[in-house]
Amino acid sequence: MTDNKPPTAEAISNGETHAAPTSIAQQYDLLPKLIPNLDRHLTFPLLEFLSGLDGDESSEVLKAKYELLKQTNMTDYVASLWQEINDSDDVPEEFLKKREEVLQRLSLFTEETKQIDELLNDESVVSNLRSDKVANLKFLEQQHGVTIQMVDMLYDYGRFQYSCGSYANAAHLLDQFRILSTDNDKASSASWGKLAADILTTNWEIVMEEVNKVKESIDTKLFNNPLAQLEHRTWLIHWTLFPFFNYEPARDAITEMLFSPSFINTIQTNCPWILRYLAAAVITNRSRTRNTGAYQKQLKDLVRVVRQEGYEYNDPVTEFIKALYVDFDFEEAQKKLGEAEEVLKGDFFLSATADAFVEAARHLISESYCKIHQRIDIKDLSARLGLNHDEGEKWIVNLIRDTRMDGKLDYKEGTVLMNHPANSVYQQVRFFGPPPRQLTLARVCGIKVIERTKGSFFRTSVLRYVFFSPLVLHPIPP
Repeated sequence: MTDNKPPTAEAISNGETHAAPTSIAQQYDLLPKLIPNLDRHLTFPLLEFLSGLDGDESSEVLKAKYELLKQTNMTDYVASLWQEINDSDDVPEEFLKKREEVLQRLSLFTEETKQIDELLNDESVVSNLRSDKVANLKFLEQQHGVTIQMVDMLYDYGRFQYSCGSYANAAHLLDQFRILSTDNDKASSASWGKLAADILTTNWEIVMEEVNKVKESIDTKLFNNPLAQLEHRTWLIHWTLFPFFNYEPARDAITEMLFSPSFINTIQTNCPWILRYLAAAVITNRSRTRNTGAYQKQLKDLVRVVRQEGYEYNDPVTEFIKALYVDFDFEEAQKKLGEAEEVLKGDFFLSATADAFVEAARHLISESYCKIHQRIDIKDLSARLGLNHDEGEKWIVNLIRDTRMDGKLDYKEGTVLMNHPANSVYQQVRFFGPPPRQLTLARVCGIKVIERTKGSFFRTSVLRYVFFSPLVLHPIPP
C-alpha cells in the first residue's frame, strides 16, 4: 500500500517513446497552464513524460515529483525520491513514522467498512436497492443496522486509498458511496475522485461514462451558479484530455462536447490553450470520420474560434490553421506545420498523434491549394508540402484519387490541370451590403449569394440599396 507509485507516462500513453524536446517545444510548453487544472496524481504522468524527453531525469523534475507527492500516503515512493534527490541510502525518521501511521489507518478503515462493504457486495441486498437513496438508507438501517456514519466512512476510505495510489480500490469505494449518499457535495466530490481513479487505471470505457455523469452534474446541479459551472467545466475539459488522445472511440464524443456552446465558451473564457488540442483532434479526424458534413462544420467552427482568440492565445498549431484558412498563406502554413510537428512531439497528450497530424495537414494544404489554382506545378506543391518531386507526384495522384477531384496529371509538363466548373449565372444573386433579412430571403429561395462589399463603392451606396433596392434577383428563365 505505502509503496504504490502513480502510473508512468508510458502506462497512460500506450507505451509511446519520445524524442528530446526542441527549443520550439519548450517555448510553447503548456505544462504550467495544465497543472493548476489537474489533480496531483493526474499531474504525475506529465512529469514522467517530461523526464523521458530529457533522456536522463533532471534534478528539477525529481524535486517536482517529490513536492507533488509528499502530501500523499505513498510514503515508500516519496522516501525513495528523497533518497535520490539527496543521494542518500538512509531514510529519514519522518517517513518511517508516517508509514506506520498509514498502515494503522488502513487497518482501521478496513475494519470499520467491513460490514457495509460486504452488504453492498451481497447480491440479495443489492437487488432490494432502488433509485431512491433515502429509501435505500432506511432499508439498510432497518434491516442491517447501517448508519450515515458508516456510509461516510466509505467516502473517507476511498479518499485514503486514492492518496495511497490504490486507484482501483478507490474507484470501487467511491462508487459504493455514491449509491447511498444523500450529501450532494460529497457525492459530487466522489464523482470527481472516481473519474480520476479510472483515468489512472486507464479504464477508458468507464472513464467516458464518468465524464458524462460529471458533465450532467455540472449542467443540472450548478445551473444557478455560473462561476462554479465555469470552473468545473474547465477542470473537466483538462481531465478529458486523457481519454481524448488515448481512447479512439472517445475522440468523436469529446470533440462534439468541446464544440458545444457551453464548453467552447469555457475554452474561450478560461482556457484558450485547449485550442491546440481541439485543433489537433479536428485535423486528425479528417481521415477518421465518414461524415464529411459534420467534419466541415467542425473545421469551420475551429477556424472561427482560432481567428477570434488569436489575440489571446496562439502557437504553431493554431497559427497553421490561421495561415491556411484565414490568410491563405501556403508558405506560412508549411512553415507553421514544421513547427507544429515539433510542438506536438513535445506534448504529453499529442506526441502519439504528431505523424497523423502532419499527414492530415498536408492533405488539407493540398486540397486548399488545388481548389484555388487551375494549373499546379508539382515541384512547387511538393516544396510546400516538404516532399521531394517523386514523393510529391505520388502524393498528388493519391490526393486526386481519394478526394475524387477533377484533375489531369501532365507528366511531360510536370503539372496538374484542375477542372473547376463554373457556377451558372442564373443561380447567382448580386447582393450589396450585409442586411440579414435579404441574406435570409436569398438562402430560403435556394439561390447562391455573392457578397460585394469591397472598396468605397460599398460605403457610398449601401444605404441607397438598403432603403430602395436592397436585393436584385436575376430572373431564372422557365
